[in-house]
Amino acid sequence: MIFEDIQNLLTTRFGADTILGQETNGLQNALLIAPEKIAQVCLELRDNPGTYFDFLSCLSGVDYGIAENRFGVVYHLASIPYHTQLTLKISKINDRTEELPSFPSVSSVYKTAEWHEREAYDLLGIFFENHPDLRRILLPDDWDGFPLRRDYVEAEEYKGIKIK
Repeated sequence: MIFEDIQNLLTTRFGADTILGQETNGLQNALLIAPEKIAQVCLELRDNPGTYFDFLSCLSGVDYGIAENRFGVVYHLASIPYHTQLTLKISKINDRTEELPSFPSVSSVYKTAEWHEREAYDLLGIFFENHPDLRRILLPDDWDGFPLRRDYVEAEEYKGIKIK
């Protein structure tokens, strides 16, 4: 199935408001998906015999910067039997003064997402709704802040140990 066919499939299945746009100027085309529909979209793409995106190869959190106040998640899907790849992106505005940016978890669709989502939570502070075990994975539980955020200020020391 080609990129346009996947767009048509998702629009037919979930409605025109599911796909917010597309990016076709990079190395790999990407569909911009409505954040609240990402788990449903991934399930359809995994279970549909025409697409069968059976592998989540990468999930990355993104901080688009202080000026945009936008956070996002990028999903790299692969169909092993069809030798096809697809990128999905979701994002939303978060003013950094309220609670953490929040997106639905896809861990019920792709088991490997549990680890990827924990990393995005740990390093960027992106919260994944309905994640079975969302806690830090790389940093200590009592670490202050999220080191990959653009506005992160590195601490001078941690438990008496100089960091810089």
